[in-house]
Amino acid sequence: MALIGVVMFPVRCVARGRSGGGDMLSREDSRRLAELERQLRRDDPEFCARLEGAQPLAPAHRKRFPITLILTAVVLWATAITLGILTWWSPAAITGACAVTVSTAVILRTRRVPKG
Repeated sequence: MALIGVVMFPVRCVARGRSGGGDMLSREDSRRLAELERQLRRDDPEFCARLEGAQPLAPAHRKRFPITLILTAVVLWATAITLGILTWWSPAAITGACAVTVSTAVILRTRRVPKG
């Protein structure tokens, strides 16, 4: 029997003395689940090792595009330019420094880090 779908919870490859499922499954279902776990450990030990080492609900390795940081940088740059045009030099300089800091954060977050 093949199971196809999305796993919503972390899979434990080691039953640790329990027959998986606890009180929610019948004895027959618990026995079947334990057999599937043993078969998975036997057939693909590398997969089980990866799952056992993974943190539950681990964040994705892909970095999200920081749209809020980009919008913040755009607003800060526009504010700095406007303050500069109005000849408010000190607030313009402070806002410009904040805009540079946020822009740097955007660049660092979107930069690809080579593996290896």
